[in-house]
Amino acid sequence: MEGDFVLPGDGPSAAPEVLALAKIVSRLRAEVVDLEKLSSVTAVVERARGVVMAREDVTPDAAHQLLLDRAAERGRTLLEECWITLGRTGARPVTPPSRTVPRTAPAGAREPAPGLGDARRRAATDGARPAEHHALLAALARDLADARTPGEIAQRLRAVLSDAEDIEGVMVYTVATAGSLKLIGHAGIGDAMAEQWNHIPPLSGIAAMEAIATRRAVWLEDLESDATRYLLIGDPPERWPSRAWIPVPGNGAVKAVVGLLRNRPGAFGTGTRALLRRAVRLCGGPLQADRGPRDDEPFPADVAAVQTIFDALSGPAVLLTPLRSRTGEVEDFRIDAAAPQSLDLAGRRGKQLVGRRVLETYPTIAGTALWAGYLDTLTTGEVYEGEPFVHEEVTAGVPQRSVYSVRASGLGGRLVVSWIRHDTTEREARRLDDLQRLGNLGWANWNLMTDTITWSDQVYTIFDRDPAQGPVRLEELPRHLLAEDLPQLGEAVQRLLGGGVAIDQYFRIATRHGVRHLRIVAEAQRDADGTPLEVHGFFQDLTAQRAAELALRESERANLVQRGVLKAERALGARLQDTLLPIPEQSIELAGLRVDVAYVPVDSGLNVGGDWYSAIELPDKSALFVVGDVAGHGLAAVGTMAMLRFTAKGMTVTGSPLPDVLGRLNTLLLHTASGTASSTATVVMARYQPWDHRLTWVRAGHLPPLLIRDGAATFVPQPEGVLLGAAFECTYGQDVIDLLPGDRLLFYTDGLVEEPGEDIEAGLAHLATTAGRLARHDRTGTLAKALADLRPGNRDDICVVEIHVPDAP
Repeated sequence: MEGDFVLPGDGPSAAPEVLALAKIVSRLRAEVVDLEKLSSVTAVVERARGVVMAREDVTPDAAHQLLLDRAAERGRTLLEECWITLGRTGARPVTPPSRTVPRTAPAGAREPAPGLGDARRRAATDGARPAEHHALLAALARDLADARTPGEIAQRLRAVLSDAEDIEGVMVYTVATAGSLKLIGHAGIGDAMAEQWNHIPPLSGIAAMEAIATRRAVWLEDLESDATRYLLIGDPPERWPSRAWIPVPGNGAVKAVVGLLRNRPGAFGTGTRALLRRAVRLCGGPLQADRGPRDDEPFPADVAAVQTIFDALSGPAVLLTPLRSRTGEVEDFRIDAAAPQSLDLAGRRGKQLVGRRVLETYPTIAGTALWAGYLDTLTTGEVYEGEPFVHEEVTAGVPQRSVYSVRASGLGGRLVVSWIRHDTTEREARRLDDLQRLGNLGWANWNLMTDTITWSDQVYTIFDRDPAQGPVRLEELPRHLLAEDLPQLGEAVQRLLGGGVAIDQYFRIATRHGVRHLRIVAEAQRDADGTPLEVHGFFQDLTAQRAAELALRESERANLVQRGVLKAERALGARLQDTLLPIPEQSIELAGLRVDVAYVPVDSGLNVGGDWYSAIELPDKSALFVVGDVAGHGLAAVGTMAMLRFTAKGMTVTGSPLPDVLGRLNTLLLHTASGTASSTATVVMARYQPWDHRLTWVRAGHLPPLLIRDGAATFVPQPEGVLLGAAFECTYGQDVIDLLPGDRLLFYTDGLVEEPGEDIEAGLAHLATTAGRLARHDRTGTLAKALADLRPGNRDDICVVEIHVPDAP
């Protein structure tokens, strides 16, 4: 049929996504046509109103009212009357019937204020009222916390500002298709006016659009002069003699503007302007947050659960719900949940994406491998991981390209899609965020001309401050300081603002979580006259570093004290050890045996060890040999060593059998133990009888003696015996060795055989091999000193006692 619009690809062979794109294109074309019509109508009305103003010498509002009256009087529409008026512009003006155009406000409008001069004087005396303004902003922040829609935001804004600043009307616009404005929330203006100004095409002379384009507030304070420059919103405009259009700050381009309509004329004072800017800034978060599904559809419980999980994610991810045609084919996907870090090329982030359709928002995806991957994952359940691809979007007429890697997986009939954006801008932004987080610093900017302050998110964390409260003003910064740091920082700020000198100052602030040590580095940008225009810099939290420095200093002081104590203890212990254990320089003769002793203290450390020995002649001309090792180091180990050494010598000299001596040493050690590491010890004792060359020996947990006979080294069988101090009621056995001429017998401590990470059996085997080799090559040399010298860098004390039976004549 003629005039019908046929969808491209319409037919049984068309892919569902193609049909969906065709429907989107059709709808967008219709919107463009509507916009063109609206733009044309607006242009005609504006031109006709200008003609009437010139002919009748009336104001713009009076000219518009005159066109309405003529249209009603002659039974025409407003557009028809405007065309007729423009058609007569070339002819001689027709004198209209005598009438007086009312210049007063129509019925229903508020009475004007006493006078513009009075209002301006009131604004001029509107000094900064920080206490009142802070209270208003705090109340507004509380009210906005549970606001669900832009309409509720506008109502809360009007409720807080109406009494304090006579704000009776609030209008919230957002940027819509082709740069037009759409009214998304209002309060105090009435439904009729809201319907009339629901949509504003992208025309010049619109204060709201100028505020968005320039990112600056537009203050309309003189109705008569403002009407010559702007199309004033209102029915009639005189209902609000003064008004302000303030852009809503956000990430990237400004997307919304708030109109604050005041019921009295006059200028907005400095304090009032600052209050209104901050109030609008508080609305930024609630306006950007999505409060529900797009088509007023309730979220299923599972979608809400997914959104809760997404809120904790650190990367981008969305939940896609398939939208099917009547035949069951997937023709699009809807975003039902989004992680906070989800960001597209148009600057939409997190929940701003929720409710959008994929092909409608990103039409270039249709027919690509990515779209096929979505459908395949939805059908088979297999995870889709695509190769990096280039995606292009046109934003504000400028094409933007980025490289993405996308992963999609099935979830209960839906898709969970995550991606990585590889382009440099996004990567640099992430790096900047990571740098601030890892360095615990954040940037700040103070624009002294526009009285605006910008903080990065990390600065709020550093100051332990709720972002809803906004940044701290530069002149208010000293109020948060500790009193001791106030003079230094105050002088630094004066140097910065007065002399333009960059500052690098440390200071402390008090927060809910205690005192924090901060650093500010800032510099000022100045104009040609030297007046500061802007201050920018960064804050850094040095609390952890400062705490570490203080802890390090304290640790260093304690370490120095401890080292002094240990040095004194080692010196005392070494003197005691030298007194108790004199090491003979030469071999000694004892009961017909040659005895050599080697003692090597630990190679590093400040503590002395508990290794000890005894080699004495008994009253019956026999000889006593003892080697022991007390657990631990220090004076306690030296004291235990002295106690055991003298007790063992005394009991043996009085004729006590060797097993009894060990038993009594064990009892003594158990009763004198103080819970320290020196409460246990190992001991090996031997008594040599020269008349029959018999050696009787016992042990208490000590390593076995090494016998070297005829060049072969073997460990002698060990009698029963646990270490001293381990348990009561211990039994100690003894064994007998008949020594032969030329035999060598070694008693030693574990420092001679132990190696970190090596089994003790390996150390004993190495000792036997080495001792046998040395004995074969040098039958007259001393093994004790030779074996000890082979252990440089020893980690424990070494004590070796060598018994050498002389060769037969």
